[in-house]
Amino acid sequence: MSNHFATLETDRLWLRPLELKDCAPLFDIAQEPDIFQYFPTKSAWSQEKVDKTIRHQINHWDTMGYGQFAILLKQNNQFMGWCGLEYLPDTNETEVGYLLGHTFWGNGYGTEAAKTSVEFGLRDIQLKEIIGLTDPLNIASQRVLEKSGLMFSRRQVYFGMEMFRFAIQA
Repeated sequence: MSNHFATLETDRLWLRPLELKDCAPLFDIAQEPDIFQYFPTKSAWSQEKVDKTIRHQINHWDTMGYGQFAILLKQNNQFMGWCGLEYLPDTNETEVGYLLGHTFWGNGYGTEAAKTSVEFGLRDIQLKEIIGLTDPLNIASQRVLEKSGLMFSRRQVYFGMEMFRFAIQA
C-alpha cells in the first residue's frame, strides 16, 4: 500500500497518495456533469474505470516514487479530488494533473494542490522538468498551471488530442 509515501500539507489541504478507500468518493466526482469536458475521454467513468485508475496510481507510487495525491480539505477531511504527478511513458515526461469536484472550483484549491505537487516533484523527487497539459479552451486550467510556475511551451498532440503544453524546469 502507498501510505509509506509523502503526505504534503498546505494551509487548507492535505495531499496523500490515492488509496483504495478513495474509490467511492472519486466515483461520485466522476459522475458529475461535464467533469471531463476537457479530458480526452469526455464521458463519466464507470466504477471499474475508477477502481482501475486508483490501482494504477498505487502501482505508480510503488514503481516511480511519486503519483497522484488525494486532495483532502483540512477543516473536515473531505475528499475533493486528485492532483499530482504522472509519468507519461510515450513521451518520457512527467505531467502535473488535477481533477476537483465542481463544489471546489473557483476557490484556489486546484492551484494550491498543483503548486505543492510541482514543488514536491522538483525538490523531493528531483525531476528535471514537469509538464502540464490542457485543452486549448480550458482557460481556468491554464491559469492553474501558470500560477504553479509552468509556462506555455507549444501546442502538441497528447492522448489523441491537440493540447497546450506548459513546462517548468528545475
